Amino acid sequence: MSTVEDKLLNQIAAPDRNRKDSFLSAFLRIACSVRIGVILLCLLALACLVGMLIMQQSVDGFENYYAALTPAQRLLYGKLGIFNIYHVWYFNALLCLLSISIILASIDRFPKTWKYVSKPQVKVPIRWLEQQKLSSKVEFDQDADTLQQRVESLLTKYGWKKVHTVEKSGVTYILAESGLWNRFGAYPVHVALLTIFLGGFLTAQFGATGNLPLAPGESSNLIRETVVDLDHVTEVTKQLPFEVKFTDIEQKLIRKEGSLSASNTLDWITRFKISDGGETTEGISQMNRPFDYRGYRFFQASFVSTGRARNISITATPADGSAPVDLNIPRDGTVALPDGTSIRFAEFRGKFNVGPEDTSEDTSSYPNPAAVLEVVPPGGTVQTAYAFGPEMANIPIAGKPVGGYTYRLTDFEKVSDRHILSVQRDPGSNVVYVGFTMLFFTLVAVFFFSHQRVWAAIEREGEKCIVITAANANRSHNALEDKFFKFVAELKTGTQESAV
Repeated sequence: MSTVEDKLLNQIAAPDRNRKDSFLSAFLRIACSVRIGVILLCLLALACLVGMLIMQQSVDGFENYYAALTPAQRLLYGKLGIFNIYHVWYFNALLCLLSISIILASIDRFPKTWKYVSKPQVKVPIRWLEQQKLSSKVEFDQDADTLQQRVESLLTKYGWKKVHTVEKSGVTYILAESGLWNRFGAYPVHVALLTIFLGGFLTAQFGATGNLPLAPGESSNLIRETVVDLDHVTEVTKQLPFEVKFTDIEQKLIRKEGSLSASNTLDWITRFKISDGGETTEGISQMNRPFDYRGYRFFQASFVSTGRARNISITATPADGSAPVDLNIPRDGTVALPDGTSIRFAEFRGKFNVGPEDTSEDTSSYPNPAAVLEVVPPGGTVQTAYAFGPEMANIPIAGKPVGGYTYRLTDFEKVSDRHILSVQRDPGSNVVYVGFTMLFFTLVAVFFFSHQRVWAAIEREGEKCIVITAANANRSHNALEDKFFKFVAELKTGTQESAV
Protein backbone atom coordinates (compact mmCIF):
# COMPACT_ATOMS: atom_id res chain seq x y z
CA MET A 1 0.00 0.00 0.00
CA SER A 2 1.37 3.37 -0.96
CA THR A 3 1.95 6.26 1.43
CA VAL A 4 -0.76 8.32 -0.24
CA GLU A 5 -3.38 5.59 0.18
CA ASP A 6 -2.30 4.92 3.70
CA LYS A 7 -2.99 8.55 4.54
CA LEU A 8 -6.29 8.51 2.72
CA LEU A 9 -7.68 5.24 4.07
CA ASN A 10 -6.09 4.69 7.46
CA GLN A 11 -5.52 8.15 8.90
CA ILE A 12 -6.43 8.38 12.54
CA ALA A 13 -5.90 11.37 14.72
CA ALA A 14 -2.21 11.34 15.56
CA PRO A 15 -1.21 11.91 19.17
CA ASP A 16 0.60 15.02 20.20
CA ARG A 17 4.25 14.00 19.91
CA ASN A 18 5.36 16.83 22.12
CA ARG A 19 3.39 15.37 25.02
CA LYS A 20 5.29 12.84 27.08
CA ASP A 21 3.67 9.42 27.29
CA SER A 22 2.88 8.05 30.71
CA PHE A 23 4.68 4.94 31.87
CA LEU A 24 1.53 2.87 31.33
CA SER A 25 1.09 4.17 27.77
CA ALA A 26 4.73 3.45 26.93
CA PHE A 27 4.43 -0.05 28.42
CA LEU A 28 1.25 -0.81 26.47
CA ARG A 29 2.78 0.46 23.24
CA ILE A 30 5.80 -1.84 23.70
CA ALA A 31 3.71 -4.81 24.86
CA CYS A 32 1.46 -4.76 21.81
CA SER A 33 4.29 -4.40 19.29
CA VAL A 34 4.85 -7.17 16.78
CA ARG A 35 8.55 -7.33 17.66
CA ILE A 36 7.83 -8.17 21.31
CA GLY A 37 5.26 -10.78 20.26
CA VAL A 38 7.75 -12.47 17.92
CA ILE A 39 10.47 -12.45 20.60
CA LEU A 40 8.14 -14.04 23.18
CA LEU A 41 6.97 -16.61 20.64
CA CYS A 42 10.58 -17.56 19.82
CA LEU A 43 11.42 -17.90 23.52
CA LEU A 44 8.39 -20.11 24.06
CA ALA A 45 9.35 -22.26 21.05
CA LEU A 46 12.89 -22.53 22.43
CA ALA A 47 11.55 -23.75 25.79
CA CYS A 48 9.42 -26.35 23.99
CA LEU A 49 12.49 -27.45 22.00
CA VAL A 50 14.44 -27.92 25.23
CA GLY A 51 11.57 -30.03 26.55
CA MET A 52 11.78 -32.22 23.43
CA LEU A 53 15.57 -32.65 23.51
CA ILE A 54 15.86 -33.33 27.25
CA MET A 55 13.78 -36.22 28.58
CA GLN A 56 11.04 -35.08 30.94
CA GLN A 57 10.54 -36.71 34.31
CA SER A 58 7.05 -37.94 33.38
CA VAL A 59 8.40 -40.06 30.49
CA ASP A 60 8.93 -43.77 31.03
CA GLY A 61 12.64 -44.61 31.28
CA PHE A 62 13.58 -41.28 32.85
CA GLU A 63 15.42 -43.02 35.71
CA ASN A 64 17.94 -44.59 33.30
CA TYR A 65 18.35 -41.30 31.42
CA TYR A 66 18.90 -39.39 34.68
CA ALA A 67 21.48 -41.94 35.89
CA ALA A 68 23.50 -41.48 32.67
CA LEU A 69 23.88 -37.71 33.20
CA THR A 70 26.90 -36.15 34.90
CA PRO A 71 26.42 -34.70 38.41
CA ALA A 72 26.82 -31.18 36.98
CA GLN A 73 24.09 -31.79 34.41
CA ARG A 74 21.74 -33.18 37.03
CA LEU A 75 22.26 -30.18 39.29
CA LEU A 76 21.98 -27.59 36.50
CA TYR A 77 18.95 -29.12 34.79
CA GLY A 78 17.25 -29.72 38.12
CA LYS A 79 17.84 -26.16 39.33
CA LEU A 80 16.48 -24.72 36.07
CA GLY A 81 13.47 -27.04 36.17
CA ILE A 82 14.32 -28.41 32.73
CA PHE A 83 13.25 -31.95 33.67
CA ASN A 84 9.72 -30.61 34.10
CA ILE A 85 9.90 -27.55 31.87
CA TYR A 86 6.20 -27.40 30.94
CA HIS A 87 5.32 -26.82 34.59
CA VAL A 88 8.16 -24.48 35.58
CA TRP A 89 7.32 -20.87 36.46
CA TYR A 90 9.13 -19.17 33.58
CA PHE A 91 7.35 -21.33 30.98
CA ASN A 92 3.99 -20.26 32.38
CA ALA A 93 5.23 -16.65 32.54
CA LEU A 94 6.19 -16.74 28.83
CA LEU A 95 2.81 -18.23 28.01
CA CYS A 96 1.03 -15.50 29.99
CA LEU A 97 3.09 -12.62 28.55
CA LEU A 98 2.64 -13.84 24.97
CA SER A 99 -1.12 -14.15 25.51
CA ILE A 100 -1.27 -10.61 26.90
CA SER A 101 0.78 -9.32 23.96
CA ILE A 102 -1.59 -10.95 21.47
CA ILE A 103 -4.65 -9.54 23.22
CA LEU A 104 -3.20 -6.03 23.42
CA ALA A 105 -2.08 -6.14 19.78
CA SER A 106 -5.60 -7.15 18.71
CA ILE A 107 -7.18 -4.37 20.76
CA ASP A 108 -4.68 -1.80 19.48
CA ARG A 109 -5.17 -2.60 15.81
CA PHE A 110 -8.90 -3.31 15.71
CA PRO A 111 -10.13 0.35 15.53
CA LYS A 112 -7.88 1.00 12.54
CA THR A 113 -9.04 -2.17 10.78
CA TRP A 114 -12.67 -1.41 11.53
CA LYS A 115 -12.38 2.11 10.12
CA TYR A 116 -10.67 0.66 7.05
CA VAL A 117 -13.60 -1.71 6.50
CA SER A 118 -16.57 0.39 7.62
CA LYS A 119 -15.54 3.56 5.76
CA PRO A 120 -14.12 2.51 2.39
CA GLN A 121 -12.37 5.34 0.54
CA VAL A 122 -14.28 5.42 -2.72
CA LYS A 123 -13.05 8.84 -3.84
CA VAL A 124 -9.29 8.81 -4.39
CA PRO A 125 -7.06 11.18 -6.35
CA ILE A 126 -6.89 10.52 -10.10
CA ARG A 127 -3.14 10.91 -9.94
CA TRP A 128 -2.90 8.14 -7.35
CA LEU A 129 -4.91 5.79 -9.57
CA GLU A 130 -2.54 6.43 -12.48
CA GLN A 131 0.49 5.69 -10.31
CA GLN A 132 -0.66 2.21 -9.28
CA LYS A 133 1.13 -0.86 -10.62
CA LEU A 134 -2.16 -2.27 -11.91
CA SER A 135 -3.64 0.70 -13.72
CA SER A 136 -5.35 1.43 -17.04
CA LYS A 137 -6.71 4.49 -18.85
CA VAL A 138 -9.27 4.07 -21.64
CA GLU A 139 -11.24 6.61 -23.71
CA PHE A 140 -14.87 5.86 -24.74
CA ASP A 141 -17.47 7.44 -27.03
CA GLN A 142 -20.30 6.59 -24.62
CA ASP A 143 -22.26 8.69 -22.17
CA ALA A 144 -21.24 8.47 -18.51
CA ASP A 145 -24.41 6.76 -17.28
CA THR A 146 -24.18 3.93 -19.80
CA LEU A 147 -20.47 3.55 -19.13
CA GLN A 148 -21.06 3.46 -15.37
CA GLN A 149 -23.58 0.63 -15.74
CA ARG A 150 -21.17 -1.30 -17.96
CA VAL A 151 -18.26 -0.90 -15.54
CA GLU A 152 -20.36 -1.97 -12.55
CA SER A 153 -21.71 -4.97 -14.46
CA LEU A 154 -18.21 -6.12 -15.42
CA LEU A 155 -16.89 -5.63 -11.89
CA THR A 156 -19.67 -7.83 -10.53
CA LYS A 157 -19.05 -10.42 -13.25
CA TYR A 158 -15.38 -10.73 -12.31
CA GLY A 159 -16.16 -11.30 -8.65
CA TRP A 160 -15.88 -7.80 -7.17
CA LYS A 161 -19.48 -7.75 -6.06
CA LYS A 162 -19.41 -5.18 -3.26
CA VAL A 163 -19.72 -1.96 -5.27
CA HIS A 164 -19.64 1.62 -3.91
CA THR A 165 -20.34 4.68 -6.07
CA VAL A 166 -19.69 8.38 -5.40
CA GLU A 167 -20.03 11.33 -7.79
CA LYS A 168 -18.18 14.59 -7.17
CA SER A 169 -17.17 17.52 -9.39
CA GLY A 170 -18.39 15.76 -12.53
CA VAL A 171 -16.34 12.62 -11.85
CA THR A 172 -17.97 9.27 -10.99
CA TYR A 173 -15.89 7.16 -8.60
CA ILE A 174 -16.54 3.43 -8.32
CA LEU A 175 -14.97 1.06 -5.80
CA ALA A 176 -15.60 -2.68 -6.00
CA GLU A 177 -14.28 -5.17 -3.45
CA SER A 178 -14.11 -8.88 -2.74
CA GLY A 179 -12.79 -10.79 0.27
CA LEU A 180 -13.28 -7.84 2.63
CA TRP A 181 -13.44 -10.31 5.56
CA ASN A 182 -9.76 -11.12 4.93
CA ARG A 183 -8.83 -7.87 6.67
CA PHE A 184 -10.02 -9.48 9.91
CA GLY A 185 -7.98 -12.66 9.30
CA ALA A 186 -5.45 -11.89 12.02
CA TYR A 187 -8.09 -11.93 14.76
CA PRO A 188 -9.26 -15.56 14.28
CA VAL A 189 -5.57 -16.54 14.20
CA HIS A 190 -5.07 -14.76 17.51
CA VAL A 191 -8.14 -16.49 18.98
CA ALA A 192 -6.81 -19.87 17.79
CA LEU A 193 -3.40 -19.25 19.39
CA LEU A 194 -4.99 -18.15 22.66
CA THR A 195 -7.16 -21.28 22.62
CA ILE A 196 -4.05 -23.46 22.23
CA PHE A 197 -2.30 -21.61 25.04
CA LEU A 198 -5.36 -22.00 27.28
CA GLY A 199 -5.43 -25.74 26.65
CA GLY A 200 -1.74 -26.04 27.47
CA PHE A 201 -2.19 -24.02 30.64
CA LEU A 202 -5.11 -26.18 31.80
CA THR A 203 -3.07 -29.33 31.26
CA ALA A 204 0.00 -27.93 33.02
CA GLN A 205 -1.92 -26.71 36.07
CA PHE A 206 -4.64 -29.31 36.50
CA GLY A 207 -3.26 -32.35 34.68
CA ALA A 208 -1.79 -35.46 36.28
CA THR A 209 0.61 -38.10 34.97
CA GLY A 210 1.77 -41.38 36.44
CA ASN A 211 2.49 -45.04 35.77
CA LEU A 212 0.24 -47.94 36.70
CA PRO A 213 2.11 -51.30 36.73
CA LEU A 214 -0.20 -54.28 37.32
CA ALA A 215 -0.39 -57.99 36.57
CA PRO A 216 -3.67 -59.72 35.61
CA GLY A 217 -5.88 -60.03 38.65
CA GLU A 218 -4.26 -57.11 40.49
CA SER A 219 -6.03 -53.81 41.13
CA SER A 220 -5.03 -50.36 42.35
CA ASN A 221 -6.16 -46.75 42.49
CA LEU A 222 -2.63 -45.34 42.80
CA ILE A 223 -0.27 -44.09 40.10
CA ARG A 224 3.41 -43.28 40.50
CA GLU A 225 5.21 -40.24 39.14
CA THR A 226 8.94 -39.48 39.15
CA VAL A 227 9.79 -36.03 40.56
CA VAL A 228 13.19 -34.31 40.33
CA ASP A 229 14.21 -31.74 42.93
CA LEU A 230 17.67 -30.43 42.04
CA ASP A 231 19.83 -33.58 42.15
CA HIS A 232 17.32 -35.72 44.07
CA VAL A 233 14.92 -38.10 42.33
CA THR A 234 11.86 -39.24 44.26
CA GLU A 235 8.71 -41.13 43.38
CA VAL A 236 5.37 -39.54 44.23
CA THR A 237 2.18 -41.55 44.55
CA LYS A 238 -1.10 -40.02 43.37
CA GLN A 239 -4.58 -41.34 43.96
CA LEU A 240 -7.09 -41.89 41.17
CA PRO A 241 -10.81 -41.24 41.79
CA PHE A 242 -11.52 -44.83 40.71
CA GLU A 243 -9.93 -48.29 40.90
CA VAL A 244 -8.36 -50.13 37.98
CA LYS A 245 -8.12 -53.93 37.76
CA PHE A 246 -6.17 -55.70 35.01
CA THR A 247 -8.14 -58.64 33.64
CA ASP A 248 -5.80 -59.73 30.85
CA ILE A 249 -2.58 -58.72 29.10
CA GLU A 250 -1.47 -59.87 25.67
CA GLN A 251 1.62 -59.39 23.52
CA LYS A 252 1.54 -59.98 19.76
CA LEU A 253 4.95 -61.10 18.55
CA ILE A 254 6.48 -60.89 15.09
CA ARG A 255 8.26 -64.24 15.53
CA LYS A 256 6.59 -66.69 17.87
CA GLU A 257 9.92 -68.30 18.74
CA GLY A 258 11.52 -64.91 19.52
CA SER A 259 11.76 -63.01 22.80
CA LEU A 260 9.43 -60.42 24.34
CA SER A 261 11.68 -57.55 23.26
CA ALA A 262 10.13 -54.46 21.70
CA SER A 263 11.90 -55.22 18.39
CA ASN A 264 9.94 -58.50 18.17
CA THR A 265 6.59 -57.03 19.18
CA LEU A 266 3.72 -55.86 17.00
CA ASP A 267 1.42 -54.74 19.79
CA TRP A 268 0.80 -54.76 23.53
CA ILE A 269 -2.82 -55.17 24.62
CA THR A 270 -4.08 -54.54 28.15
CA ARG A 271 -7.66 -55.29 29.18
CA PHE A 272 -8.92 -53.88 32.44
CA LYS A 273 -11.99 -52.90 34.45
CA ILE A 274 -12.61 -49.53 36.07
CA SER A 275 -14.70 -49.53 39.24
CA ASP A 276 -16.15 -46.10 39.88
CA GLY A 277 -18.84 -45.52 42.47
CA GLY A 278 -20.46 -48.93 42.06
CA GLU A 279 -20.28 -48.78 38.25
CA THR A 280 -17.90 -50.91 36.21
CA THR A 281 -16.44 -49.92 32.84
CA GLU A 282 -14.53 -52.26 30.55
CA GLY A 283 -11.37 -50.78 29.03
CA ILE A 284 -8.72 -51.84 26.55
CA SER A 285 -5.45 -50.08 25.78
CA GLN A 286 -3.17 -50.87 22.85
CA MET A 287 0.10 -49.43 21.60
CA ASN A 288 -1.53 -46.93 19.23
CA ARG A 289 -5.03 -46.92 20.72
CA PRO A 290 -5.26 -45.27 24.15
CA PHE A 291 -8.39 -45.53 26.25
CA ASP A 292 -10.21 -42.46 27.62
CA TYR A 293 -12.29 -42.31 30.76
CA ARG A 294 -13.51 -39.22 32.65
CA GLY A 295 -10.71 -37.05 31.31
CA TYR A 296 -8.04 -39.68 32.01
CA ARG A 297 -6.17 -41.35 29.17
CA PHE A 298 -4.55 -44.78 29.47
CA PHE A 299 -1.48 -45.29 27.24
CA GLN A 300 0.52 -48.48 26.74
CA ALA A 301 3.87 -47.39 28.24
CA SER A 302 6.07 -50.40 28.99
CA PHE A 303 6.22 -53.94 30.35
CA VAL A 304 8.15 -55.97 32.90
CA SER A 305 10.67 -58.26 31.18
CA THR A 306 9.81 -61.37 33.20
CA GLY A 307 8.66 -64.19 30.93
CA ARG A 308 5.18 -65.59 31.61
CA ALA A 309 2.54 -67.43 29.62
CA ARG A 310 -0.97 -66.28 28.80
CA ASN A 311 -2.02 -69.87 28.18
CA ILE A 312 -0.30 -73.24 27.95
CA SER A 313 -0.76 -76.46 26.00
CA ILE A 314 0.23 -79.62 27.87
CA THR A 315 0.04 -83.34 27.35
CA ALA A 316 -1.05 -85.38 30.37
CA THR A 317 0.09 -89.02 30.08
CA PRO A 318 -1.55 -91.57 32.43
CA ALA A 319 0.89 -93.65 34.48
CA ASP A 320 -1.02 -96.83 33.55
CA GLY A 321 0.02 -96.45 29.90
CA SER A 322 -3.39 -95.47 28.50
CA ALA A 323 -3.83 -92.79 25.84
CA PRO A 324 -2.43 -89.31 26.69
CA VAL A 325 -4.73 -86.27 26.91
CA ASP A 326 -3.96 -82.92 25.28
CA LEU A 327 -5.06 -79.87 27.28
CA ASN A 328 -5.08 -76.09 26.80
CA ILE A 329 -5.25 -74.05 30.00
CA PRO A 330 -5.50 -70.24 30.26
CA ARG A 331 -3.68 -68.30 32.95
CA ASP A 332 -5.17 -69.16 36.36
CA GLY A 333 -7.56 -71.51 34.54
CA THR A 334 -8.63 -75.02 35.55
CA VAL A 335 -9.52 -78.06 33.40
CA ALA A 336 -10.73 -81.53 34.29
CA LEU A 337 -9.46 -84.85 32.95
CA PRO A 338 -11.87 -87.67 31.98
CA ASP A 339 -11.36 -89.42 35.33
CA GLY A 340 -12.26 -86.25 37.27
CA THR A 341 -8.71 -85.11 38.04
CA SER A 342 -8.56 -81.30 38.21
CA ILE A 343 -5.54 -79.43 36.84
CA ARG A 344 -4.99 -75.74 37.53
CA PHE A 345 -2.42 -73.54 35.75
CA ALA A 346 -0.87 -71.92 38.83
CA GLU A 347 2.40 -70.35 37.69
CA PHE A 348 4.80 -70.05 34.76
CA ARG A 349 8.50 -69.36 34.74
CA GLY A 350 10.57 -68.37 31.72
CA LYS A 351 13.69 -69.73 33.44
CA PHE A 352 12.89 -72.57 35.80
CA ASN A 353 15.13 -73.41 38.71
CA VAL A 354 14.64 -75.01 42.08
CA GLY A 355 13.83 -72.49 44.76
CA PRO A 356 12.39 -68.97 44.76
CA GLU A 357 12.30 -67.05 41.48
CA ASP A 358 14.50 -63.96 41.01
CA THR A 359 11.85 -61.49 39.79
CA SER A 360 14.50 -58.92 38.83
CA GLU A 361 16.07 -61.26 36.26
CA ASP A 362 15.27 -60.71 32.59
CA THR A 363 13.70 -63.97 31.40
CA SER A 364 11.99 -62.53 28.31
CA SER A 365 13.97 -64.91 26.05
CA TYR A 366 12.59 -67.99 27.89
CA PRO A 367 15.86 -69.91 28.36
CA ASN A 368 14.19 -72.72 30.32
CA PRO A 369 10.38 -72.51 30.36
CA ALA A 370 8.20 -74.53 32.71
CA ALA A 371 4.62 -74.46 34.02
CA VAL A 372 3.69 -75.07 37.64
CA LEU A 373 0.43 -77.01 38.00
CA GLU A 374 -1.87 -77.77 40.91
CA VAL A 375 -3.31 -81.27 40.51
CA VAL A 376 -6.27 -82.54 42.54
CA PRO A 377 -7.19 -86.22 41.98
CA PRO A 378 -10.79 -87.28 42.66
CA GLY A 379 -11.24 -87.21 46.45
CA GLY A 380 -7.56 -86.25 46.92
CA THR A 381 -5.63 -83.19 48.01
CA VAL A 382 -3.74 -80.54 46.04
CA GLN A 383 -0.41 -81.72 44.62
CA THR A 384 2.20 -79.69 42.75
CA ALA A 385 3.33 -80.87 39.33
CA TYR A 386 5.68 -79.43 36.71
CA ALA A 387 5.30 -79.39 32.96
CA PHE A 388 8.65 -78.92 31.20
CA GLY A 389 9.50 -78.28 27.60
CA PRO A 390 11.78 -80.45 25.46
CA GLU A 391 14.90 -78.98 27.10
CA MET A 392 14.12 -80.66 30.45
CA ALA A 393 11.82 -83.49 29.39
CA ASN A 394 14.29 -86.17 30.52
CA ILE A 395 15.14 -84.96 34.04
CA PRO A 396 13.90 -87.22 36.87
CA ILE A 397 11.26 -84.84 38.18
CA ALA A 398 9.67 -84.59 34.74
CA GLY A 399 9.04 -88.35 34.65
CA LYS A 400 7.59 -88.59 38.16
CA PRO A 401 3.79 -89.13 38.10
CA VAL A 402 1.64 -86.66 40.05
CA GLY A 403 -2.02 -87.57 40.56
CA GLY A 404 -1.54 -90.54 38.28
CA TYR A 405 -0.17 -88.51 35.31
CA THR A 406 3.05 -87.11 33.94
CA TYR A 407 2.97 -83.74 32.21
CA ARG A 408 4.79 -82.23 29.29
CA LEU A 409 4.69 -78.61 28.06
CA THR A 410 4.05 -78.65 24.31
CA ASP A 411 3.31 -74.96 23.61
CA PHE A 412 2.57 -71.65 25.32
CA GLU A 413 1.63 -68.07 24.44
CA LYS A 414 4.34 -65.70 25.56
CA VAL A 415 3.49 -62.63 27.61
CA SER A 416 5.27 -60.51 30.21
CA ASP A 417 4.59 -60.62 33.93
CA ARG A 418 2.85 -57.24 33.92
CA HIS A 419 2.16 -54.23 31.74
CA ILE A 420 2.77 -50.63 32.70
CA LEU A 421 0.13 -48.13 31.64
CA SER A 422 0.79 -44.42 31.58
CA VAL A 423 -2.22 -42.65 33.04
CA GLN A 424 -2.62 -39.00 32.07
CA ARG A 425 -5.28 -36.52 33.06
CA ASP A 426 -5.27 -33.92 30.33
CA PRO A 427 -8.11 -31.42 30.84
CA GLY A 428 -6.79 -29.15 28.09
CA SER A 429 -6.39 -31.72 25.30
CA ASN A 430 -9.78 -31.08 23.66
CA VAL A 431 -9.22 -27.33 23.95
CA VAL A 432 -5.84 -27.71 22.19
CA TYR A 433 -7.40 -29.82 19.42
CA VAL A 434 -10.06 -27.15 18.84
CA GLY A 435 -7.35 -24.47 18.80
CA PHE A 436 -5.20 -26.24 16.22
CA THR A 437 -8.26 -26.93 14.04
CA MET A 438 -9.17 -23.25 14.17
CA LEU A 439 -5.56 -22.27 13.45
CA PHE A 440 -5.39 -24.51 10.38
CA PHE A 441 -8.57 -23.21 8.79
CA THR A 442 -7.90 -19.58 9.65
CA LEU A 443 -4.37 -19.71 8.20
CA VAL A 444 -5.73 -21.30 5.03
CA ALA A 445 -8.37 -18.58 4.80
CA VAL A 446 -5.84 -15.81 5.44
CA PHE A 447 -3.09 -16.89 3.05
CA PHE A 448 -5.08 -18.51 0.24
CA PHE A 449 -7.59 -15.68 -0.13
CA SER A 450 -7.15 -11.93 -0.33
CA HIS A 451 -8.96 -8.62 -0.08
CA GLN A 452 -9.11 -7.27 -3.64
CA ARG A 453 -10.17 -3.73 -4.54
CA VAL A 454 -10.72 -2.17 -7.95
CA TRP A 455 -11.29 1.56 -8.48
CA ALA A 456 -12.72 3.17 -11.58
CA ALA A 457 -12.96 6.93 -12.15
CA ILE A 458 -15.17 8.13 -15.04
CA GLU A 459 -14.28 11.64 -16.24
CA ARG A 460 -16.35 13.54 -18.78
CA GLU A 461 -14.45 15.41 -21.50
CA GLY A 462 -16.92 16.90 -23.93
CA GLU A 463 -18.75 14.13 -25.74
CA LYS A 464 -16.24 11.51 -24.60
CA CYS A 465 -15.51 9.82 -21.29
CA ILE A 466 -12.22 8.64 -19.86
CA VAL A 467 -12.18 5.64 -17.52
CA ILE A 468 -9.17 5.27 -15.26
CA THR A 469 -9.03 1.94 -13.42
CA ALA A 470 -6.62 0.62 -10.78
CA ALA A 471 -6.50 -2.39 -8.47
CA ASN A 472 -4.59 -3.72 -5.49
CA ALA A 473 -4.78 -6.57 -2.99
CA ASN A 474 -3.26 -7.35 0.37
CA ARG A 475 -1.84 -10.65 -1.02
CA SER A 476 -2.05 -12.99 -4.05
CA HIS A 477 -1.07 -10.16 -6.40
CA ASN A 478 -0.43 -12.43 -9.40
CA ALA A 479 -3.98 -13.78 -9.32
CA LEU A 480 -5.35 -10.24 -9.14
CA GLU A 481 -3.15 -9.12 -12.02
CA ASP A 482 -4.47 -11.81 -14.37
CA LYS A 483 -8.08 -11.07 -13.49
CA PHE A 484 -7.66 -7.29 -13.68
CA PHE A 485 -6.19 -7.30 -17.17
CA LYS A 486 -8.94 -9.59 -18.42
CA PHE A 487 -11.43 -7.15 -16.93
CA VAL A 488 -9.70 -4.21 -18.69
CA ALA A 489 -9.58 -6.12 -21.98
CA GLU A 490 -13.28 -6.84 -21.90
CA LEU A 491 -14.01 -3.26 -20.86
CA LYS A 492 -12.05 -1.97 -23.87
CA THR A 493 -13.36 -4.34 -26.53
CA GLY A 494 -16.57 -5.71 -25.14
CA THR A 495 -15.31 -9.26 -25.64
CA GLN A 496 -16.74 -11.93 -23.36
CA GLU A 497 -13.61 -13.27 -21.67
CA SER A 498 -14.28 -15.47 -18.64
CA ALA A 499 -13.27 -14.22 -15.22
CA VAL A 500 -10.49 -15.95 -13.32
